[in-house]
Amino acid sequence: MRKNDCSNGRGVGISGERQHNGWGKRITMKQSTLMSRIVNRSLIATIFLSAPVLLAGPEPYDTSKEAPPPPISWCETPSPLEIRIGVPGWLAGLSGDTGVKGVVDNVDVSFDKLLRHLTHVPIVLSADIRYQRWEIFGDGQYMEVGASATLPGLLFTNANLHLKSAFAEGFLGYRLINCDKASFSLFAGARYTYMDGDLSIFDNGDARLVILRRLLGIRKKLDFSGSTGWVDPVIGARGKVKIWKAISLYAEGDVGGFDANSDSAFELHREGRTIVRESVDSSDWSYQVQGGLEFQVSRWFWAQLGWRYLKYDYNQGGFTNKTELNGPFVQGGVNF
Repeated sequence: MRKNDCSNGRGVGISGERQHNGWGKRITMKQSTLMSRIVNRSLIATIFLSAPVLLAGPEPYDTSKEAPPPPISWCETPSPLEIRIGVPGWLAGLSGDTGVKGVVDNVDVSFDKLLRHLTHVPIVLSADIRYQRWEIFGDGQYMEVGASATLPGLLFTNANLHLKSAFAEGFLGYRLINCDKASFSLFAGARYTYMDGDLSIFDNGDARLVILRRLLGIRKKLDFSGSTGWVDPVIGARGKVKIWKAISLYAEGDVGGFDANSDSAFELHREGRTIVRESVDSSDWSYQVQGGLEFQVSRWFWAQLGWRYLKYDYNQGGFTNKTELNGPFVQGGVNF
């Protein structure tokens, strides 16, 4: 009985162990199959979920997240070198007191009258050179006018008057504001002024008056001439502001003289039949203002349209020039 019990117990144990191992293998296989299914399903789900992203391409870049660019400065510095050459046309009239050798008279001549009496084409030129903030600029004008008149009387009938006038000015300036849209400069320099006058009086050619002229000691021709020139130190300021695209507003003003050439002066006056020489105060001042619009017609050509006023207060020796040049100003030129 014991043998049978032992053999039966061993048999049961071996069989139970084999049965247990079989169940374990089946459980392991089931777990492995279950894990494979889970992995496969997860992979399929991942592919389906990521397909729209893969097909949509790269995500667009959001520029709003980028830092905004720095603001553009209002004052853009112009090119370091600029050269401008112009031909000015000053349609100025002349008015005031002028005189030579102490004889002073008042004149008031409009530009159209001066134009009719021009004997030569006026010579005019302007130049402006800038490097960085430094400027060298100036302009000049030379003009000759002449007139003839018939004088009443028997001894003299014809008179010819010929006047020459010129001025040239040059300045050195420095830009306190040096921008493409606006500029402002202070400058100093000099202005040279020259005036020359010739007056000739002729007889009337009447042979009946030859003896009378000889007895009176009157020559057949009387000539009066005189000239003077002087240099005034000048200081001033100028500026320009762009108001719309290629249109700018410009202005300039200066003062000069400062009595640098004043010494002594005199004038002649008539008292009855006597000519009296009278001492007067000498002076040497000049004032100028101008302004208007400037048009940049193209890259190389520019034009100005404005007004110009120049006032002299000069009285030295026997020469007097207290006149005003006043009128429209037109200029065209090229820039490099």
